[in-house]
Amino acid sequence: MPFMETTTNLVIVAAVLGYLLGSIPFGMVLTRFLGLGNLRDIGSGNIGATNVLRTGSKPAAALTLLLDGGKGAVAVLIARHFIGPDAAQVAGLCAFLGHLFPVWLGFKGGKGVATFLGLLLALAWPVGIACCLTWLATAMITRISSLSALVAAATSTVWMMVLGRPDIFVLGIILTLLVYQRHWANIARIKAGTEPKIGKKS
Repeated sequence: MPFMETTTNLVIVAAVLGYLLGSIPFGMVLTRFLGLGNLRDIGSGNIGATNVLRTGSKPAAALTLLLDGGKGAVAVLIARHFIGPDAAQVAGLCAFLGHLFPVWLGFKGGKGVATFLGLLLALAWPVGIACCLTWLATAMITRISSLSALVAAATSTVWMMVLGRPDIFVLGIILTLLVYQRHWANIARIKAGTEPKIGKKS
């Protein structure tokens, strides 16, 4: 994280803003609104775009992906514009935490991949694009969403250094550790060869 120049009160405002935006469960809202059922009872029970895709609705999955990524980006952009770059990193982290642990769902949220990519695009778009392309390349080769997320997260800090953004390196480490923690069960299934492929209904 950067050296904090913003006052504590404004940092708290950025953190609360980020958390509240991040905690909006767009996947659940969309599937309910479109009559696709309760996302908790579908597939993995996750609230993210990959599980929304298991409902059979590609438009709903795409919209969930955009909205989950967008809430991370919006949190960063608002905090940076009205407060400062240090607050933007705080807002991005808290948006990510909001998706992982939303108060509205008993702190049982998603895995945060779209939000992770969205906030990176807003913080440092070259890094965000590099991570998105890494996710896409891995997905095209393996057809495994979770593995794509793990590779994108693992390489995010490398891209930060290569592309000249060491100021967000610490944030990148924190986000990567959280991504891996949330994908622990997926990692076990990947090792066992039982992790479902993208688009597969379960």
